Amino acid sequence: MRVHYLQHVPFEGLGAIEGYMQEKGHELSCTRLFAGETLPAVDSFDWLIVMGGPMGIYDEDQYPWLADEKVCIGQAIRAGKTVLGVCLGAQLIADVLGARVYFGGHREIGWFDIIRAAEAEQTPLFKSFPEKTEVFHWHGDTFDIPDGAVRLAESAACKNQGFVYGNRVVALQFHLETTPESAAALVENCRAELDGSAFVQSEEEILVDSANFSRLNLILAAVLAALEEQVAAT
Repeated sequence: MRVHYLQHVPFEGLGAIEGYMQEKGHELSCTRLFAGETLPAVDSFDWLIVMGGPMGIYDEDQYPWLADEKVCIGQAIRAGKTVLGVCLGAQLIADVLGARVYFGGHREIGWFDIIRAAEAEQTPLFKSFPEKTEVFHWHGDTFDIPDGAVRLAESAACKNQGFVYGNRVVALQFHLETTPESAAALVENCRAELDGSAFVQSEEEILVDSANFSRLNLILAAVLAALEEQVAAT
């Protein structure tokens, strides 16, 4: 399978997704939008992954490539490609599908529980997802659920933590791909956001237990495998 990912900043790459794709023998390619690289033609990939970043989806004046990126995501969805969005990537997918994206009222940064939504049992991708599990977060914005999509989960800080659209498009507000190294890079580059507010943990709390990341990455592998199986069955 040809997997292409869109990277918005140097310090937010694929994380544990990269090892999974390599182990499966998939062909990986990348557009580094921050470096001015050209977006791919929609027929050049089978699976599009849209990663996170500190910018907002409406910051087109500062990041003009956001406009073209939204067009690319829309083309991929309409072409029936598999699309996975993480954090900013999820917000971009929501916007492309016509849903509102906005500041959620506060930041959510660190390790917090999410609760699987009852609706998630409607999709084969998430019916076996844990009913309650602690995952990694780093966001301030949130989104409404697009028409026709299935809501996946919520947390105490954020009602809409993800959705599935057409069993091929998955948007995750939270991070399953984070490794100790990628979390440290986030802390290093976005430390100013660790403001001590209600749903923001300290650097020490974020990085203290490497076992958290191993558990997180196992959940990631299950989600990616379920997505692959669903695509193969259609």
